[in-house]
Amino acid sequence: MRLAWITDPHIEFLESRKHDAFYGRIKEDNPDYLLLTGDISTASTIERDLKTFERKLGIPILFVLGNHDFYGGSISNVRKRVYKLSSESTLLHYLSKRGPFEITPGTCVIGHDGWGDGRYGDIYNINVILNDFQVIKDLRFLIYKDMEISKLNSLGDFAAAHVRETLVRALERYQHVIVLTHVPPFEGACWHNGRISDKNWLPYFSCKAVGEALLAGMENKPDKQMTVLCGHTHSAGIYKPQPNIIVKTGAAEYGVPQVPELIELAD
Repeated sequence: MRLAWITDPHIEFLESRKHDAFYGRIKEDNPDYLLLTGDISTASTIERDLKTFERKLGIPILFVLGNHDFYGGSISNVRKRVYKLSSESTLLHYLSKRGPFEITPGTCVIGHDGWGDGRYGDIYNINVILNDFQVIKDLRFLIYKDMEISKLNSLGDFAAAHVRETLVRALERYQHVIVLTHVPPFEGACWHNGRISDKNWLPYFSCKAVGEALLAGMENKPDKQMTVLCGHTHSAGIYKPQPNIIVKTGAAEYGVPQVPELIELAD
C-alpha cells in the first residue's frame, strides 16, 4: 500500500503550463492514496482544484485545509462548501468532517485543519502581521489583542475537539493512526530553515490544543503508533514528542509544488 503525501501545493501560484507535469509526477509514483495537508489553493478556487486532483489522479484523496484555503472567504463557509463537495464524491474525503478512514486493517487516517492557536511563543509581544488578518473574513476585525487571542484559541480548541473524538474511535480498532493537520501541533515540530520558529512566529504556526489532544489520546498506549503529517511552515523536519509518536513537517515552495513523499504500508 503506497500513500503519497503533499503539503502546501498552493496551486494558485503554479503556472498553468506546469499543471500537467505536476499531476504527472504524482502519478509516476503510482500511489494508492493521496494525503493532502492543506494550503491547496484559495477560497475562490478550492473546489475547482480539489476536483482537478480527483480527475487527474483517480484515487482516493484524504485531505484537510490550510489557512490559505480560506483566503478571500470565511472559515465556516469554505468548510461547508468543501464538505458538500466531498460528500458528493467517492474519492474526496475531507477529514475535518468525518471519522477514521481505514487504509489497511491495522492503519487508519484521521485529521483536522487545525489553526495557529496563539498558545506557544509570545503573542503579546510580537512584530509580525499575517495576511490572514486581512483576507479571511473571520479574522478581519479583531482589532484588540484579546479579541485575536480569544478567536485563535477557539479555532485551536475546535480542531482539538474533533481530533480527540476521532482519535478515541481510531485507537479502539487500529494499531497505527496517521493524523493529517495543516498546522504543526507541537512547538518542536514548527520547523523553519532547519530550526524551530522563534516566539514571533510560534503563536501563528503551531497548535498547542491539537498537540495536547494527541498526547492525551496516546497516553499509556505503548503498543499503538502514531504518524502526524503537517505543513504550514514550508520547511521540513521530524519531531518525536514520545517514542510512539513521530511528527513530520513537510517542505514547500510557492510555485514549485514538492514531489510527494511516499509512505509504504503493509497491506
